[in-house]
Amino acid sequence: MSEQSVLIAIAVVEDNGNFLIGQRPNGVPLAGLWEFPGGKVEANESAENAARRECLEETSVEIEVVGEYPTRVQEYAHGRVELRFFACRPTNEAQLPCLPFCWVPRNELSRYEFPEGNRELLKILTQ
Repeated sequence: MSEQSVLIAIAVVEDNGNFLIGQRPNGVPLAGLWEFPGGKVEANESAENAARRECLEETSVEIEVVGEYPTRVQEYAHGRVELRFFACRPTNEAQLPCLPFCWVPRNELSRYEFPEGNRELLKILTQ
């Protein structure tokens, strides 16, 4: 019997070659790793809307979705997730993100340790 995947919407926010990332807090799965803003898609919510909502809740940055990267299904110790990555940009470039989120240049993304499910996306972003 196969385990059901949890659908996660992720906002890959880019602004002038910089990406919005934050470090996962202690006490949660994958603590200490870096991530793009995102979270679970709620019932009756599109993945695109979830990416916008989660980004605003986590970072205070309003975004618009401009595209989508390849989806990835990843098995972790805490369960299976289906990761939908959306290419996004801020609607107000003057809006500063809330901690722990910060802007990181594309050429520095490889210095940060991300969860396994982000590896293919990071290859796309840094090539």
